[in-house]
Amino acid sequence: MLLKACNIALLTAPLFLNAQHKERIKDIQEVELVKRKLEAFESRKLREVEGTSIFAAKKTEVVLMDLKLANKALNNPRQVFSQVSGVNVFDSNDGGLQLNIGGRGLNPNRSANFNTRQNGYDISADVLGYPESYYTPPAEALEEIQVVRGAASLQYGTQFGGLLNFKLKTPTKTQPLELISRNTYASFNTYTSFNALSGTVGKWSYYTFFNYKQGDGFQENSEYNARNFYVHLNYEITPQTSISTEFTRFNYLAHQPGGLTDFQFYQNPYQSNRARNWFKVDWNLWNVSLKHQFTPRAKLSLSGFGLGASRYSLGYRPSRVADVDYEGAIRDLITGDFKNWGVEARFLQQYGNKNHTFLVGGKYYKAQNSGKQGPGSTFSGADFNFDQTNKNYFFQSDYSYPNRNIAVFSENIFKLGASWSVVPGVRWEFIDTGADGAYQRVIEDNAGNVIYNKRFEEQEKRQRNFALLGLGVSYKPTKAFEFYTNLSQNYRSVTFSDIRVENNSQVIDPNIKDETGYTGDLGIRGNWKNTLSYDINMFGLWYNNRIDNVFRKREGLFSDVAKVRTNVGAAFIAGLESLVDVNINKLLLGNLQHWKWNLFFNTALTHSQYVKSEIPGIKGNRVEYVPKVNLKSGLNFGYRNFLGSLLFTYMSEQFTTATNEPTDKTDHLWGIRGSIPAYKLLDASFSYRITPNIRLETGVNNVLNEVYFTRRATGYPGPGIIPSAPRQYYFTLEMKL
Repeated sequence: MLLKACNIALLTAPLFLNAQHKERIKDIQEVELVKRKLEAFESRKLREVEGTSIFAAKKTEVVLMDLKLANKALNNPRQVFSQVSGVNVFDSNDGGLQLNIGGRGLNPNRSANFNTRQNGYDISADVLGYPESYYTPPAEALEEIQVVRGAASLQYGTQFGGLLNFKLKTPTKTQPLELISRNTYASFNTYTSFNALSGTVGKWSYYTFFNYKQGDGFQENSEYNARNFYVHLNYEITPQTSISTEFTRFNYLAHQPGGLTDFQFYQNPYQSNRARNWFKVDWNLWNVSLKHQFTPRAKLSLSGFGLGASRYSLGYRPSRVADVDYEGAIRDLITGDFKNWGVEARFLQQYGNKNHTFLVGGKYYKAQNSGKQGPGSTFSGADFNFDQTNKNYFFQSDYSYPNRNIAVFSENIFKLGASWSVVPGVRWEFIDTGADGAYQRVIEDNAGNVIYNKRFEEQEKRQRNFALLGLGVSYKPTKAFEFYTNLSQNYRSVTFSDIRVENNSQVIDPNIKDETGYTGDLGIRGNWKNTLSYDINMFGLWYNNRIDNVFRKREGLFSDVAKVRTNVGAAFIAGLESLVDVNINKLLLGNLQHWKWNLFFNTALTHSQYVKSEIPGIKGNRVEYVPKVNLKSGLNFGYRNFLGSLLFTYMSEQFTTATNEPTDKTDHLWGIRGSIPAYKLLDASFSYRITPNIRLETGVNNVLNEVYFTRRATGYPGPGIIPSAPRQYYFTLEMKL
C-alpha cells in the first residue's frame, strides 16, 4: 500500500510542479504588468516596419489598451482616444455599440472617413459604396488601436482619414486555458458581461469572447441590448508558416428616442421626441489568413475576408423634427443588406546592407448590396416588415448596388546613411460601382387624395481608374528625436448615401462627383529616456469637390426648403497637432518607487476654410466639424496596485453645415441647422488590483454634469439634436482564472 502511494506521488509530482511553475510564471507576469502600468506611456508609434506593412515617415498613433484606464465596458471614445491627436467624437446613447470619430474636418458619422479594419481586414458595410462601420469591437477585447493618418491611402485605401485598425488580443502562450470575466454595472440600468477564453495547446492556439450589453439609456425610449461573439483559431504549420481563421458575429436592437429641436433641447435636453423608432443591426465577419516567412528578411501575408450583414431602421420621420409622432401614423422602414468579400496579398523584402525595404501588394474586392425603403407598420414595436398593402406611401425605393475594386500598391524605404529614410509609394485603383433600381414619389392633398404619383427607374454605372502617389522623408539620429514629413494623394468615391434620396425634403444633385485631394504632415517626435514622449506636427489637407448638404428653396409641387446633397466646393484645412506626455515621477520626483505620475496634453489648433465654391454664401466659410481648439489633458497616477486617471476635454464651437448657420435656441421646427456649441468635460477612472486575479474598476463620466451635444443628425438616430449623456457611474469586477 505504501509502495502504491509512493508511485502515485511520483507520478503526480511532475504535474503538481508543472502547475506550480505555470502559476509562478502567471504571478510574475502580473507583477510585471503592474510595474509596466506604473512606468509606461499609454500610447506608442508604429515602427518603420511591422509585419508586412511600412509605416516609416507617416503620422501614426497606437493606443495601448492594457495601459488605458477608461470606461471600457461602454467603449467610451472620449477616454479611449484621449491621446490620439485631433479626434472629434459623436457621443451616442447606445452603450458604445457604434464608434463615431473623425478628425481634420472629416465627418465623424460611423467613422466613415477612415478605412476601418479588425486585425488588418475590412469590417465596414462596403469599403467603397457605404464605408460606415455599424460594428465596433469591444474595448475589453482589444490589445491595440492603430491609427495612421492620410498617408495610409497608399497601402490601405484612399480615404482622407487614413487607417483605423482594431488589433484584438492574441492567445496566451503559457497555458492551455485562461478565462477572463468582466462584469460591469453602470448608470441608467446598464449591465455588460465580457467573457474571454484563451490558450495554446501544441501548435494550436485560440482566443474567443462573448460580450453582452443591455441598458435603458438616459432618455425615455432608448433601451438597447447587444450580443457580440468572436473566435480566433491559429495553427503553426512550421516556425515560419502559420494559418489562422476568425469569425465575428454582432447583433443588437436599439430603441431610438429621436432628435430634438433647439427649443426642445434647451427646454429639457433629456426628453424623448419619438417613441416608435427602432434600429437593428446584424453583422457577420469571417477571415482566413496565411503568414509565411521565406527568410528573416522576406515575408508574405495573404488574407481572405467576407461580410454578410444587415441594418434596419424603422421610425416616424416627417420633414420637420417638431412634428408630433402618434400611434397609427405610418413609420418609414429602410433596410440595407450587405454581402461582400475580398482578398489582399502583401510581400515585404528587406535588401542591401542598409536594410532597404520593399513592399508590394494587391487587393480584390467585390460587393453585392441592396437597399429598400417603404412603409413600415403603424404600431409601436420593433416590426421590421414592410406594409405591402400601402401602395401610396410618400416615398418608396428598391435598389441593388454591385461594386468591384482592384488595387495594386507598392512602397519602398530607401536608407540614406544611418539616419535618413526616403519612402516613395504608389497605389493604382480600379473602381466599378453601380446602382440599379427605382424610387417612387407620391403626394396627397389634405383630404388624402393622390395628386402626384410617379416612379423613376434608374440604372447607373461608374467606372474609374487612377493612380495615387505619395512621398515620405524621415530623419532619426536617435530614439529621442525624429523628424518626419509626408505628402500623399487621397480619394473618396461617391457613396450610396450620397446619391440616394430618403425623404421628400431631400434632393440629390445629378452632377455630384467623387472627392479628391491630398494630405501632408511635417513633424517631430521621440521618447527621451522614458521620461518625455512627444509628437508635434503641422498638417494640411486639401479637399476638392467636398460633398455636403445645403438648404435651398425649390418650386413646383413641393414648394419648400429642401436639403440638397451636392459638391459644395474646395476646402483647405491646416493646423498644429501636439501630444506631449511627461513622466513627472521621473522628471521631478526622483523616480519614487511604486508611484506613477504622468501628465499629458493633447492639443489640436485647426484653421479651415472653403477657398472655392460656386454656391453663394459658401466661399470663405469654415469647414464643418472643425473646432478651432480641440484640447484633451489628463493626469494618470497610481501607487502599487491602485491606479487613477483624470481627463479634461475642451471642444470649441463647430459648424455642421457649409453655410455656417449659427445656433438659434428658439428654433421650434428643425434641429438640424446650426452650430455645435463649445463644451468642456471631466472624466475620472480608477482601478485597484485586489489579488493577481481580481481587479475592481470604477469611474465617473461627465463628472461636472455638463449639458451638451455633439451632433445634429440629418437622418437616424434623429433627425435633430442628439443629446449627450449626463453624469454617469460605472463599476467593473474583473476575474482571471
